[in-house]
Amino acid sequence: MTIPFLTADRLAALATYPDVVGFLERALRSGEVDPEVDSPRLFSPAPRGEFLVMPTSGQTWSGVKLLTIAPENPARGLPKIQGVYTLFASDDLAPRVLMDAVELTLLRTPATTVTAIKHLLAAGPDLGPEPIRVVVVGTGPQAERHLHCLSAVLDRPLDVAVTGRRPGAAEAFAERMSGHEGLAVRAGTPDDVRDAAVVLCVTSSSTPVLDDALVAADAVVAAIGSHGAQRAELPAALVRRGDVAVEARASAMREAGNLLQARTGEEWSALPVANLSDLVNGRFERTPGRPAIFSGVGMAWEDLVVATALYQRHQETDGQ
Repeated sequence: MTIPFLTADRLAALATYPDVVGFLERALRSGEVDPEVDSPRLFSPAPRGEFLVMPTSGQTWSGVKLLTIAPENPARGLPKIQGVYTLFASDDLAPRVLMDAVELTLLRTPATTVTAIKHLLAAGPDLGPEPIRVVVVGTGPQAERHLHCLSAVLDRPLDVAVTGRRPGAAEAFAERMSGHEGLAVRAGTPDDVRDAAVVLCVTSSSTPVLDDALVAADAVVAAIGSHGAQRAELPAALVRRGDVAVEARASAMREAGNLLQARTGEEWSALPVANLSDLVNGRFERTPGRPAIFSGVGMAWEDLVVATALYQRHQETDGQ
């Protein structure tokens, strides 16, 4: 059996970010996907790092993402995260296609975050005609791709300030990003958060990267960089004063340190926490004067929805 492999370049050519957001929204609106019903992520030790396995199943298609995470690799000039995605036909469990898992993740993660931001903004006060003020905390590949996705999906001018934890990282990021798709990006400071309508935290930090006192009352804050109950990009006080949305309540209670550092699981179970289906299907109302918080951890159903749509496009364009 020869199984086709879709490279990173091929995946990127098959869909734009608005397309990928559309894939996710259609799956959530149709009822094809219930974010609360998904397999948990599995971690296992590997030499110099760990394996991350993300399986999930659907009526027609099923899939498994296998990643390796090697923290020492960047110092050696090698990628920290590498891996493959396998898409299976559910009726006979035969593998149909392999994909570059890193590019798949760089497509679905920003699209998931921006889907949430899009609907949180729509549920809040009118931002008017001026450029949307955005602060990005983080300077890595996910920060870059999130900004591209946000610009493409919101389809309006953004006034972007970026901050990083390493000296010179924000300046280099701003220089690299400015001019792409009409983006105006500059190196910023924590004080830029005061006037931001959207704050994106895309770091691997285990401790909060924002000052709660700087976040405006009606801001939308999305944090997706740190995973695990003991790690949090957001201060507990900010999470406690915000309207909270997650990909799924079940996965958040397993992995979202942003939430679990702010309240216990039992406390969260008594509070209204929206999932991504609630946002997309209009079952979420924002409280005036409170920030809206989205905390994402990454889920296997997102990979399956996007991988399936990309494979179908590949078949259509290649006539296979």
